[in-house]
Amino acid sequence: MSPEYPFDEAATARAVIDADGVLVEWNAGAERLLGHPAAEILGRPAADLLADGARRSGAPAGDRWDGILTLRHRDGGTVAVWLLAHRVRPQDDGRDHWLVVTPLEGDAPRLPGDPLENIGLLDSPCAIAIYDDRLRLRRINGVMAEVLQLSDEHVRGLRAPELSGRRQSVDIERQLLRVLTTGRGTDVRTYVPVGGDRTYTWLARMAPITDAEGRVRGVSVAAHDFTEQYLARERLQLVNEASVRIGTTLDVSRTAQELADICVPALADFVSVDLLDPPENGGELPTGRLTAPVSLRRTAVRSVNAGTPEAVVKPGQVDVYPAPSPQADALLASHTIVASTSTGDLEQWLSWDPVRAERIRAYGIHTTMSVPIQARGTTLGVAVLTRFKNPEPFTPDDVLLAEEITARAAVCIDNARRYSRERETALALQRSLLPRSLPRTAALEAASRYLPAARSGVGGDWFDVIPLSGLRVAMVVGDVVGHGIQASATMGRLRTAVRTLADIDLAPDELLTHLDDLVVRLSEETGHEGSPGEVGATCLYAVYDPVSRRCTLARAGHPSPVMIAPGGEPEEIELPAGPPLGLGGLPFESAEIELREGTVLSFYTDGLIETRERDADASHALLCEALAAGSGSLDETCDHVLRVLLPPGGAHDDVALLLARTQGLPASRVATWDIPADPALVAPIRKQVVEQLGTWSLTEASFTVELVVSELVTNAIRYGIHPIRLRLIHDAATLICEVSDTSHTAPHLRRAKIFDEGGRGLLLVAQLTQRWGSRHTADGKTIWAEIGLVDERDEG
Repeated sequence: MSPEYPFDEAATARAVIDADGVLVEWNAGAERLLGHPAAEILGRPAADLLADGARRSGAPAGDRWDGILTLRHRDGGTVAVWLLAHRVRPQDDGRDHWLVVTPLEGDAPRLPGDPLENIGLLDSPCAIAIYDDRLRLRRINGVMAEVLQLSDEHVRGLRAPELSGRRQSVDIERQLLRVLTTGRGTDVRTYVPVGGDRTYTWLARMAPITDAEGRVRGVSVAAHDFTEQYLARERLQLVNEASVRIGTTLDVSRTAQELADICVPALADFVSVDLLDPPENGGELPTGRLTAPVSLRRTAVRSVNAGTPEAVVKPGQVDVYPAPSPQADALLASHTIVASTSTGDLEQWLSWDPVRAERIRAYGIHTTMSVPIQARGTTLGVAVLTRFKNPEPFTPDDVLLAEEITARAAVCIDNARRYSRERETALALQRSLLPRSLPRTAALEAASRYLPAARSGVGGDWFDVIPLSGLRVAMVVGDVVGHGIQASATMGRLRTAVRTLADIDLAPDELLTHLDDLVVRLSEETGHEGSPGEVGATCLYAVYDPVSRRCTLARAGHPSPVMIAPGGEPEEIELPAGPPLGLGGLPFESAEIELREGTVLSFYTDGLIETRERDADASHALLCEALAAGSGSLDETCDHVLRVLLPPGGAHDDVALLLARTQGLPASRVATWDIPADPALVAPIRKQVVEQLGTWSLTEASFTVELVVSELVTNAIRYGIHPIRLRLIHDAATLICEVSDTSHTAPHLRRAKIFDEGGRGLLLVAQLTQRWGSRHTADGKTIWAEIGLVDERDEG
């Protein structure tokens, strides 16, 4: 595009030649020079215009060519012409073409007193160019001629776009026109490749040239080279950009990739980041001097070419670098190593690795810079910056810039590495504290999932399934406030406490009361200078009895579970809210519900439903939909729920999910007797027990069961309070014997003396059973004992 000004197009001969050497543009000046009209010449090879003996080689190398060629005139003669040719690279990624120009009126006579001929303008030490009122070049001084690498006599009469061939020259001509028409000077910054491939940054000061009457007769341009100042500002901007773009996450690979991204193409054409692998035991990287060869893992790459075809090693792969390689040399010397093919520094590396040698030759790689990545006295790896498209070698300023950016990235990589190590430690601790697998019980089928937070670190979420006496089972899910190792450790203590309290068969509300006291003590322990700490947690505890098919639940600030009865819709179980653990002194309440066999209970932590994408109510509704759409498999339902509710990048908080499907024990597997107060009637009870064992095909266990029943019933008659009840529960592998009375006094083992007539009953029970114990009930207590059936049958 040209400015809105009546330029004399015939004052310059101009033609455009496409990539195939065909003439595609031909102006009036070209017709004036050679006599060929446009209609006659367009579409013909440009080489047809060359006279015999003139150069007929292909397109010139580089982006510019100038020289004298002998051309054919239409009348059959020849014309020796100085031509200036510019390679033009289209913005739409089309094929390159060539703009060829030559001035036709550069040596026209000048009038005496012409202000444009004032030689004083050309005496400046700056690069000076003078344009006339047609914005055609009148004169340039020696400094400008040296900058352009063109002589004054050849370029006279050219316009700015014809002189440069660059798109930015059109903008420069617009500024020249503005000065010419307004009479006011201006400053313009431009970036122009001059004298080859190097780009210079110029500040062009444009001023009007007036005659004695004050009329504007032309424009003078004084160009000041401030390339160094521009590069310094660019370097500072790159450092500032690096401080913003590097270290946006605590992920080592992502941080290494950010380092590579920031350096391409601003500093290099290809960048690779290779890091040392941390020790397998999770310890620190070595701080001493490294020895060759060095094993490095490729962590990140970036190239100006799509797909990084220059890379020999792909991300994730490990490569070994011997002493002659720039990587190993930089790490061993602990400072930056610059190697180039021009100085022969890369020769040893080329001989060591033929694959790299071929890749270097194929892409024209001429310089590499290996910068050690070091932070806090530890060597983390090396960043290698490579140039092949940029023809300039690395300068000392480039080295300083690369070291500054790498130093900033090194701290971020080290922070990410330390965070990853702490996270892995916390995850290992978390996994060791959570159940590796859920126990199989006759009461229910269960499946679970635990996912640590994607960004905020491991937290204190936990879940558990705890078998209790009488085939009952406890289900618990909890969430400790905070993240990190401290939260995981607190979670472990609370989980252990819950298991201990569950073992003594505390009711859910009583268990939460004891757990609340523990959290209060933990807060006191973690406090400083007399002030309590901030340990807090939520918890939900439930006990399900497959015999009665009733479930007792209590919660401490935790979300209520969602229940799905067979053939029904998901619904939230209404429970008393209960305060979070750690407040102290506030009561907890239990609720009891009856569950049909096959009911699915969903226990979860708030990380599942509290997201930034939607509110808790919407998440809860989505949870119900996901549970309703789940398949018959609890494991598949768990996976489906997580896919539906969690964002693709992972949860913002820890997530614990526990699904349990209830099972009931048939009435035929339970036998109950009311025990009379007369000890003499124990024998008939034993007989009825043996008959029941026969019905269950358990006659092989009769001897053991008779002894256990006799001891427990006799103790209850002697020391308990009526009414007394005996209950046998037959599971697939266990026979459970329970004796209940209304006394709250718990039995205990004692050491009988040699001549004592009693005191050995419970000791005998302990020896004959897998385990035994007692639990308090609302009406008194129950003594229970479990007798293994599988082992006894195998022994028979």
